Amino acid sequence: MLAANPTEHISKQHNLKKDINMLDLMKIARTEADGGDLAGLLGDLFEPTDVRPEGYPDAVIWQGGNHDGKVNPIAHSLTDAYALLGTIAAIDILGLPYYGVPMWSQYRHDTKLECLAWFGNMPATSIKWSTAGDAYVNDGDGGRVVVMGKSGNAPLRTQAGVFCNVRPYGPITAVRCMPCLPYSQDKAVFNVDPNTGIVHSEMNTPGVQMAYANRLFLKMVNDTGKLGRVAFKPTQAMEDGINAGLLSWLLQGTKFSVGRKWAVDGYEEHKENVDRIIALLPSDFKDGMESWSGQIEQHIADTNYGLLLWDLIEKQDCIVLATDLDGDRLTDLLADVSDPLRRFGQLVLDHVGAGASMDNLWGEMGYTTGNGRDMTSVMYRMEGPPIHEQTLGSADAMLLRLLDGDESMGGTKRPYDPRIHFVLIRDAYLDANPDNTELREWLEGALSAFDQVYAGERPGFIDGYNKLKEAITPWGA
Repeated sequence: MLAANPTEHISKQHNLKKDINMLDLMKIARTEADGGDLAGLLGDLFEPTDVRPEGYPDAVIWQGGNHDGKVNPIAHSLTDAYALLGTIAAIDILGLPYYGVPMWSQYRHDTKLECLAWFGNMPATSIKWSTAGDAYVNDGDGGRVVVMGKSGNAPLRTQAGVFCNVRPYGPITAVRCMPCLPYSQDKAVFNVDPNTGIVHSEMNTPGVQMAYANRLFLKMVNDTGKLGRVAFKPTQAMEDGINAGLLSWLLQGTKFSVGRKWAVDGYEEHKENVDRIIALLPSDFKDGMESWSGQIEQHIADTNYGLLLWDLIEKQDCIVLATDLDGDRLTDLLADVSDPLRRFGQLVLDHVGAGASMDNLWGEMGYTTGNGRDMTSVMYRMEGPPIHEQTLGSADAMLLRLLDGDESMGGTKRPYDPRIHFVLIRDAYLDANPDNTELREWLEGALSAFDQVYAGERPGFIDGYNKLKEAITPWGA
């Protein structure tokens, strides 16, 4: 929360040391784009905090907002471009208590990815933005190199103990086991045989995480009553054979009904290896599961692409469990498919001369999926609260338009819409404060105020920030 005027006192609970009313967002954007001292600039704006992730006493963690004891704070990853700028603007406007972890591409590179471990082990519900996977950064010797760890997603998941990503969208919830596939994070063991072209990589499928993901999937089916679909490929991928074996073991002694079954029971086929994983799990891992129930269908991964289309069209509520690679493809399809479905519907309407709009009929017919940009995503850790995540793919290009002074590119583009920041922040705070009715109502009011400001012609980013500062009273003000 910012001071209303230069004479007001700013306590250490608030997010700026300086007695100013408005943030200089353009200065922040230019500093990042020019490779300037962004850490120094933000370090002057935010307060340090005594909160540290376990095992990292020297971590750089900032705090801000109104730490009034009424709201559990969340942790923000301060990554790149509009993910960084939009987050800073939103947290300043809202004034809710938060922690901030510096994680933009240059900072990730300079800390040799250690800042990912800081963020991944924060003892708070968190928000992670994914951007700048192929960014160039300074190498420290006057040269330019691709940022270490690319977007940082894979090492973050490993260091944070992430075992699963859950993405609900329309009638379908995708549960994506992580990391859960063979791909290399260690360049020293990654090579291509020049004689055969065969690619070798390390196996990156930690069995304990796989067990946690399978259990969470079954718990969600039990709790929601939705159909459970499994998208593994145990006949062709050894790690999926182990995965299928873990699922088979977990189903033993429960009340689940299994309709379609794989031809081979994964636990019987891989019992020795699966038992090695089971031995590493907590002794109470299956406690209470004897009363769990629901309908489970076991499919080969490929068939789920077609099944997903049918589930969308038929509005079949289901939960799909998939490995990392197939789960990523399934959610990409889920995010993209509604637009072509609507387009095809419009072609049919036009052909029969109905004179109707498919975009209007879509909602009237009970469909709720948009175009994927509103698909939420939550990563679950084996220890600690979850991490809400979002990808902002064109953040760099949009930020350059802002810096060039023409966000609309001569009217051919619309300015950046920062609504997703406010939606993500609302979801994370409600996750961290599930019984706080006052907070829930305040967040809904703030989002409603946002929608009023951004109704009609979308304002430019800086103009929108100024208008939101006027329209939204910060938390606890």
